[in-house]
Amino acid sequence: MAERLVFLTGHLAKARLERLLTGLGRTEFAWEIVDVGVKVAALMSEDIVKRRLTLTGDVDRVILPGRYRGNIEHLSEHFGVPFVRGPDEIADLPAFLGRVGKPPDLTRHDMRIFAEIVDAPMLSVEALMARASMLAATGADVIDLGCLPETPFPLLAEAVRALKAQGFVVSVDSASADELSIGAHAGADYLLSLDENTLPLIFDHRATAVLIPSIPGDLDSLGRAITAAQKAGVAFIADPVLDPIHFGFAVSLGRFIEARRRWPDVELLMGTGNLTELTDADSSGVTAVLAGLCSELRIRNVLAVHVSPHTVRTIEEHDIARRVMLAACTDGALPRGYHPGLLQVHDRKPFTASTDDIEALAAQVRDANFRIAVAEDGIHVFNSKGHAVATDAFELFAGLDVNADGAHAFYLGAELMKAEIAWRLGKRYVQDEPLAWGVAAPAPETDRTRLAEPGKTLRARKEH
Repeated sequence: MAERLVFLTGHLAKARLERLLTGLGRTEFAWEIVDVGVKVAALMSEDIVKRRLTLTGDVDRVILPGRYRGNIEHLSEHFGVPFVRGPDEIADLPAFLGRVGKPPDLTRHDMRIFAEIVDAPMLSVEALMARASMLAATGADVIDLGCLPETPFPLLAEAVRALKAQGFVVSVDSASADELSIGAHAGADYLLSLDENTLPLIFDHRATAVLIPSIPGDLDSLGRAITAAQKAGVAFIADPVLDPIHFGFAVSLGRFIEARRRWPDVELLMGTGNLTELTDADSSGVTAVLAGLCSELRIRNVLAVHVSPHTVRTIEEHDIARRVMLAACTDGALPRGYHPGLLQVHDRKPFTASTDDIEALAAQVRDANFRIAVAEDGIHVFNSKGHAVATDAFELFAGLDVNADGAHAFYLGAELMKAEIAWRLGKRYVQDEPLAWGVAAPAPETDRTRLAEPGKTLRARKEH
């Protein structure tokens, strides 16, 4: 028997919701739309739903608008039927229903992130601890102390011990055998990077060696280091080394592929900084591609670094990328539609309503409050008195008639500029909500069990 779904909505969205569900054609579920008697979903409270909703017959699930403000569990208990929060936008319902209302599981990952502190020798132990805490909070699994050539690191041993005492997993990253030895004696968990010649310094320690070729680009020398580590019973990870673009990048990709072919069961590591740091492109896209490569080649370790200001969110980007790639790989699917965190500048579906949808909505408005929406043809502003469209926010101001209301003018100016940015970049715009920039600028947490507070300009008007 087909599942029966009830969709709750408000006056203004009902017609559009009905068109969308009808447009799905034959579905595996039966559906019904219930208008609970509010204009918009944001005004739909728990009390209103309890008082106005009557469920008849066998209902399997009730789908609430994504912007519903109330406790879903209370509604489920009250009606004896599972209530589910749907997507914020009606346009996203088909994808939501395709997942049978279940969000993808992004709680899991299979990739270890080494986060390098590149200027570690220049920092105090207290500063290193603070940096480590920040990196761990954003997704780092291993705190990598990057040593600098010809730069003393007198606090190296103390730093390793202090970080370990606070529960951090620590790696020491140096080209100096002396510094690697100090790190090993202090209790470092990983040593980067050893080769066939320097591998013996780890034999008396419990650290895991990260092995690289003794000759740049030479997989045979990496193979000799792997064989030596295996014979000595030393834990290790192999790093064929990813090179920057125009300095061996394509060849180095081939090395990773060949390394996986030669050693199908060996743990591999990829340092992504030579791409994210040394390419003038948003690091989120670069990270996504490299994470996809790691997923296909079963590379379970990445070394990420932030030096350039444009990679300020690189750890967060690696964190969401590893989760998305595992989920997509598990599903045998493309890495699309799992999480918008790496879509920072453009959105896949920027316009949630067509021009016709907005015109139909505008025709229903009976009050003077301005609504703002964005479609392919530009920025729409409308209320009961009129409907204007422009691609330049300044062109709309003359028709708003808010010259004598400073707070309202300020509010509309801010919203219209936000709408113009969204239109020009191809981003999704929602009135009274911040633009979504993925992990580049995380949005503040919102409590959707409560009605939204009045905006700052509205509060200011009431206070005066």
